[in-house]
Amino acid sequence: MKATRFVVITLLIWSLGPLAWQLYTSFCTDQALVTPFASLHQRWTLAHYQSVLQSNPPFIRYLFNSLFAGAVSTVLTLLLAIPAGYSLSKLSQRTALIIKCILIGCALFPYVLLFLALLEIARYLQLGNNLIALAIPYAALSQPLAVLLLTNAFSDLPPELEDAARVEGLSVLQRFRWILLPLISPAIASTAILVFLFSWNEYPIALTWISDSAQLTLPVAMARIAGSSIHSVPYGPYAAATVIGSIPLILLVMVFQKPIVSGLTTGAVKG
Repeated sequence: MKATRFVVITLLIWSLGPLAWQLYTSFCTDQALVTPFASLHQRWTLAHYQSVLQSNPPFIRYLFNSLFAGAVSTVLTLLLAIPAGYSLSKLSQRTALIIKCILIGCALFPYVLLFLALLEIARYLQLGNNLIALAIPYAALSQPLAVLLLTNAFSDLPPELEDAARVEGLSVLQRFRWILLPLISPAIASTAILVFLFSWNEYPIALTWISDSAQLTLPVAMARIAGSSIHSVPYGPYAAATVIGSIPLILLVMVFQKPIVSGLTTGAVKG
């Protein structure tokens, strides 16, 4: 019991330690960062948050840009992945295995190697400085993993449920709306969170496709803060930006904590 408690505490410190240090740094003056024994009135400040929030464009705009791109890419991914996962779960075992192997290969393929091809497509279609266009490659890159997760969710459902609904005269859309989607809602929530996190943290495509300062996503904006000075590293403002940027994700996970845990552990239905 003591060993288990020690392991849990160690993992918590390992996981939460960097976050606690970023929070401390965001409220700490520059002098206190280099002077450990500075007095209390010289240690704490809100100047870092003020400089971040009063930037031009406002830092909050970067949050909304990332939220918008992430939400659009998540919706696009689910609109395609849900019917694809359902169809894949209905195929023969051999055919489904072949397609799953292909999807696994696509999911593991480093998308950075597709960067130049995506860049040429963006130039040809004139998709620069457009958050909706930014969500399109995000949805495409997230598609293999989303299809695999949702296929497993559909496969876990007892086939008798859909057979009974078919006998009752429900169409495919009605079976989706009233039976299948409610049952796999935990898997859908888990998939949506993973897709959203990928879109929220993606950097290379956002850096290249967006040059308008008002359209920057959060990772690109934070990189600019970190490199805003060639003579020093702005630890305080960067830490403040990190804390502000983490708030939407923390709230999102807290709101959807129950379906996320359910989808990642037990699945929708025990067959």
